[in-house]
Amino acid sequence: MIKTEDKLMMMPGPVAVPPRVLMAMARPMINHRGKEFSAIYDDCQRISASLFGTAPENISVISGSGTAGMEAAIGCLNNKEDKILAIENGKFGQRFKKIAGKYGNVVPLEFEWGKSIDLALVEEKLEAGDIKTIAMVHNESSTAIKNPAPEIGALAKKYDAYFILDVVSSVGGDDIKVDKWNVDIAVTGSQKCIAAPPGLSIVSANERALSEMQNVKTRPYYLDLVAYHKSASKELKETPYTPAVSLFFALQEALKMIEEEGLDKRIERHYLMTKAVRDSVTAIGIEMFPQLNEVSAYSNTVSAMKAPAGISGEDIKKALSKKGIIITGGQDDLKGKIFRIGSMGATTPTNIMTTLTELEQILDDMGVIEQTGAVMDIAGKTMGKLYE
Repeated sequence: MIKTEDKLMMMPGPVAVPPRVLMAMARPMINHRGKEFSAIYDDCQRISASLFGTAPENISVISGSGTAGMEAAIGCLNNKEDKILAIENGKFGQRFKKIAGKYGNVVPLEFEWGKSIDLALVEEKLEAGDIKTIAMVHNESSTAIKNPAPEIGALAKKYDAYFILDVVSSVGGDDIKVDKWNVDIAVTGSQKCIAAPPGLSIVSANERALSEMQNVKTRPYYLDLVAYHKSASKELKETPYTPAVSLFFALQEALKMIEEEGLDKRIERHYLMTKAVRDSVTAIGIEMFPQLNEVSAYSNTVSAMKAPAGISGEDIKKALSKKGIIITGGQDDLKGKIFRIGSMGATTPTNIMTTLTELEQILDDMGVIEQTGAVMDIAGKTMGKLYE
């Protein structure tokens, strides 16, 4: 049996955590109301702001997964009677819709999972009037499609709606410009492209959103972004409630690694590794799952492929697992129909090559293709740009 520590994590989160980030969590506890924690929080704000494309003072870090950040965003900005346009074309858009239904008057706009968002239908909903907030996922990792955040942001501005954007699986692995895109609140998690352990959400909330929150009667208690912003604005920065201190140690270290690599280089690495997966599987006859239009794109951080006819995506996942490579399948109605390979965080070109080589062998064993070694050549050429 392959030991856990020897397995290759190729999921779209949580991802493998670099040793120096794991080591950071072994540090002794500190006073979370003191200077040392304040300095850590300051680093987390400063570097995170560069990933979001906003100002450091807009950043809050919550002890809770990305879903906690999603709930904070919806719950702090909306009263029960406020209409929230929840755009869904995957599992996490569906989650936004469910959260919106807890805190506001949800107006669903549902597309088939994996299909592109139709901007005309979004505008039709906004033209009907009285939409306060738009909630959307930028990088829908359940289907590996990148949704049109700049275009939705422009519509939000046109119709004077607030825009909440889930960037959980794109921050740190794709180009994000929340201020430029008119995003009022954006949310990410620690466990994907940032390559830290799960358990923290990072939220960017602009002045417009924070001001509107004062008018919301029933903001969550623990997830109150007003409280987080107030605590982070003190001379000694802190969180309103006891934070997961060890996870903050890890987050600081992971963010420093991003800074050392350089964000532009990190984004290029994610792009080329994901493109290598697409190029390779397409060349051996495997069809990509997302259905794109002129405003959508393939994800920069995860690939979703249709399972070949007569083969379950779960069988492919299990076969790779036996070789020590962990990928994911489809969720809900997509289970068995697709399989997904992540290219996030500290993933390397060697990890991609290993995964693709084993995948080609497995598909040959299943009688789907005849193994030729083509994926090695194709993926190598695509990712070779990283070494030029």
